[in-house]
Amino acid sequence: MFKEFKEFALRGNVMDMAIGIILGGAFGKIVSSFVKDVLMPPLGMMLGGVDFANLFIDLGHKGYATLEAAREAGAPVIAYGVFLNTVIDFILIAFAIFIVVKQINRMKRQEEAAPAEPTTKNCPFCLMEIPIEATRCGHCTADLR
Repeated sequence: MFKEFKEFALRGNVMDMAIGIILGGAFGKIVSSFVKDVLMPPLGMMLGGVDFANLFIDLGHKGYATLEAAREAGAPVIAYGVFLNTVIDFILIAFAIFIVVKQINRMKRQEEAAPAEPTTKNCPFCLMEIPIEATRCGHCTADLR
């Protein structure tokens, strides 16, 4: 059983999938940081100095100044700013994956589109298949020069 598991785990598809998952996790962190630290601050500034990560609705009506203070107090909140950041993360990650998959599919189509050079032809007299460089048909012995 251990031998079978080892063969399964070290098969190319499983290793490729593991590498993809690890790289995907790292890519997700990069995009999250890009949204949180690079994209949202200027967007919030353009909208009048709004910090999206700190946008929330206090369901307890206690009037907390920040989302962190409300969460520390255990107050029920709807953190729609964090939700907006997460939605933008998702959209950017989905777009990046779309671009990568589109490029991979384009490269696959280019590989499939290149037809192989023919190696045979039909004899014009007997219509049997013969090598393309043949000067005489091996079936009807016709001269093909």
